[in-house]
Amino acid sequence: TEAKGEESFMTRTEFIDALAAETNMDKKDAKAFLEGFTAVVEQEIRRGGEVPLKGLGKFKVQNRKARVGRNPLTGDPVDIPAKTVVKFTVAKALKDLIASPS
Repeated sequence: TEAKGEESFMTRTEFIDALAAETNMDKKDAKAFLEGFTAVVEQEIRRGGEVPLKGLGKFKVQNRKARVGRNPLTGDPVDIPAKTVVKFTVAKALKDLIASPS
């Protein structure tokens, strides 16, 4: 258990171990699944598509417009160019889980 206010981070290796345990796979197969999953998401994002994961969220491509920001130290305006980014939107079920942990 962690004390209130402490953050907990799972490493990639810990994630693979947990995935293997949860699915009764060996670690080699869990690692191969994770690498395959990542490759499929990357391919779909490159095409400009979306990857929905029921109960977890959705990966999608988002175009951001050019805008003017501010340098936090000087307050001077800074031009921020338009760019394309990958966005992950969290599913409502997961948001609700975090909002009311039991």
